[in-house]
Amino acid sequence: MLVVDQMRADYVDKFIGQWSGGLKRLATEGAWFHDAAYPYAATETCVGHSTISTGAFPATHGMVANAWWDRDSQKMVACTSDPKAKNVGYGGLAASGGDSAWRMETPAFAEELKFQSAGPTRVVTFSLKARAAITMAGHQADAAVWLDGKTGAWTTSSAYQVAAFVEEYAKTYPVKADMGKTWALSLPTGEYLYGEKATGAVAPEGWDLTFPHALRGKGGNSEADPEYIEQWASSPYADTALTKLAESAVDSLQLGRGKGTDYLGVSYSSVDYVGHEFGPRSREIQDILLRLDRDLGELFTHLDKTVGRGNYVVALSADHGVVPVPEDMESTGADAGVLHMRELQERMEKALEDLNYPKPSIARIAGSDVYFAPEVYQRLKADPAAMKAVLAAGNAQLGVAAIYTTEEVQGRPATDNPIQKAFAEGYFAGRSGDLFIAPKAYWLMDSTPAGKARDEGTGHGTPHNYDQRVPVLLMGWGIRSGNYYREVTPADIAPTFAHLCGITLSSLDGKVLSEALQSASPADRRQLHVL
Repeated sequence: MLVVDQMRADYVDKFIGQWSGGLKRLATEGAWFHDAAYPYAATETCVGHSTISTGAFPATHGMVANAWWDRDSQKMVACTSDPKAKNVGYGGLAASGGDSAWRMETPAFAEELKFQSAGPTRVVTFSLKARAAITMAGHQADAAVWLDGKTGAWTTSSAYQVAAFVEEYAKTYPVKADMGKTWALSLPTGEYLYGEKATGAVAPEGWDLTFPHALRGKGGNSEADPEYIEQWASSPYADTALTKLAESAVDSLQLGRGKGTDYLGVSYSSVDYVGHEFGPRSREIQDILLRLDRDLGELFTHLDKTVGRGNYVVALSADHGVVPVPEDMESTGADAGVLHMRELQERMEKALEDLNYPKPSIARIAGSDVYFAPEVYQRLKADPAAMKAVLAAGNAQLGVAAIYTTEEVQGRPATDNPIQKAFAEGYFAGRSGDLFIAPKAYWLMDSTPAGKARDEGTGHGTPHNYDQRVPVLLMGWGIRSGNYYREVTPADIAPTFAHLCGITLSSLDGKVLSEALQSASPADRRQLHVL
């Protein structure tokens, strides 16, 4: 299972002519679903990876955001934070915090595969992000590995096993090994679709808005300081490191050569960092995908040699897309801009100022979710005048398209309103907010304090097509190559894998992508290995 964080579906259409490696092979030799999109509003990393891995939507699997407001503790909690787990750094480096999949309410395909298979099954996942590696693996794994952004340590937690091959890799190829390298353009400048400098971009600390981008950190010494780690994570060198780590797993664990069906999941995070910084219309996005295409070509070649061409199946998708940079979109004359969430909160608070409600009445706005202070929402439901005032104040904020209440989205009500339906598919009682803000199309939700420049060019997390539409590509054993145009979702990948492996998933929103499958007998399934 391959996930390219923040890879919009239209990137395949735009750039495929310049690819010659793994991305090109997936699109030309595999099954390409051209109309794949998430049906929910919370288009974020934790939500997307959980949806891909479980075959369920957030209303089912419960991972409603990267982080949400916890009403019991009255503080934000990360989707994978676990007070009973302790993170462990590889290669002698420290790691902070504790993470696991304990908040994910639905088992992942990988753990169902491990539980239900007759033979030994190994589950291994890698990413720069804990919320990606962990949710791809589920509650158990032979190795679930991510990057500690402060120390540069490859990291796991006490919830998973410590893998000897990762320890060896971390010592042999530490993150700091790329110190001093430079990310330069891969092609002549005339072959790039966009200008030298992306409009509205916000580069990482230490970088300019134009190529080349040097990986030198703050001190310029040999140690991986936080500035260097940010630069490295925003470069193609991080994708290459993940690819090499995946190949190390294949070789060290002999993945695909045992009696059981093995699962390897890799989430490439760098496209997300680059997209946040430089936006979708940038040379950086075009170039990092060129480099990823080469890395995936190398990975597939390695699998062809070790496992055997046609003896494994691979799926590639993304966890979400990205909003065009608002300044870039505005330059076209479109209605675009920044929805200032702090101003929105102030408007709502002011609306309740003279109505004898506590101050503050809003505990937190996280993403598009508004969480009221304890007991406030219960009072508002019994106070139509106050509820009307709050909604009117919110709708008056520049960039707001609509606001929905809990009652309008809970229980997945039948509706022809696609935005309301999108919030309903992502609603999970106890974790989701009390109100839900839908921004206008091309309006970026931003919580930067007034008077301060935002720290990224753009973001995601809306129910609009540019955030919801992602690639779904399948290739390998049991897959019928071709172009398919039925509406599908990334939640369809896990059920399709389950069908190929002859196992049953516990709770599904996705469906089997049957048109892309060749017929196979149960006996044929025993040699299948999943990437």
